Amino acid sequence: MNDQKPIQIDERIFLIDGFDLGVSNRTGTYVIDDDMLTLVETGPSPSIKHIKKGLDMLGLSLDQIKYIIVTHIHLDHAGGAGLMIKECPNASIVVHPKGARHLADPKRLIAGAREVYGDNFEKFFKPIVPVPEERLLVKGEAETLKIGPECTLTFFDTPGHAKHHFSIYDPVSNGIFTGDTVGIRYEQLIRDGVDLFLPSTSPNQFNPVAMRNAIERIHNMGVDRIYYGHFGMTEKVDYALRQASEWLAIFEYEGEEIFNQGKGHQELAERMLQRVKKHLQTLHVDDDHDVYKIIDVDMHVSALGIMDYFHKKR
Repeated sequence: MNDQKPIQIDERIFLIDGFDLGVSNRTGTYVIDDDMLTLVETGPSPSIKHIKKGLDMLGLSLDQIKYIIVTHIHLDHAGGAGLMIKECPNASIVVHPKGARHLADPKRLIAGAREVYGDNFEKFFKPIVPVPEERLLVKGEAETLKIGPECTLTFFDTPGHAKHHFSIYDPVSNGIFTGDTVGIRYEQLIRDGVDLFLPSTSPNQFNPVAMRNAIERIHNMGVDRIYYGHFGMTEKVDYALRQASEWLAIFEYEGEEIFNQGKGHQELAERMLQRVKKHLQTLHVDDDHDVYKIIDVDMHVSALGIMDYFHKKR
């Protein structure tokens, strides 16, 4: 697959496509070109080669990297951290307090991902390399990281998608890197003039109450931009957060109904997919649009998380 030129968001922030799952515009790594060169997200290990090529296109070298921040430790966001840090001699991995030990010893991460992705696990995620503990930098609620004379990043605990999730506020752009906590943005639909933002409710720590609180917290911050792990940046902040919240309510309602009927996640995933398709049909999106291949995957993973939540709640 040909590597794409990094997307320039502004004079200091770029986005490199990691071709997660072999798909373009799916998962990205943000480059903050400040005094302390900083990356946000590595994606899975197969994405590292694309990140390195993207950095080279930007004229940046691996030894310039000072910080590699992972919003949370799910393998599609941080699975490549151990592989990446081996080639970045001056960098530290910045991680949530509840995620650090799993990067140092990823056995439980690997086991969880195998349950979700089955036979595709090795293709999508290997190799998974432990991060040496001395290369980990833990940042908790309201802690900061100075990366330039005019930029001190602030970390906010934002569970809901996962307990080991933080979001990172950038004061220069008045933007926030949200990983998965306020959902997914489907870049594939932008060419059709459609903005779609769906919540990501994957197992096994999904909590709708915490997710709503995170969405509300970010709304109250008054940011101008949201930088999504999947994929890209939006300045339609209020619209994006409102849409994610509305879809969260729909998915939760459908999940509770399916659970009470004694059915499984497959039935829920199909029902969620059909709800999204019906919505997109009103926006004149063709039923055979490529985006449905990705949405179908997302609905299956999200359905697993929703059903897991109701099983635990019972």
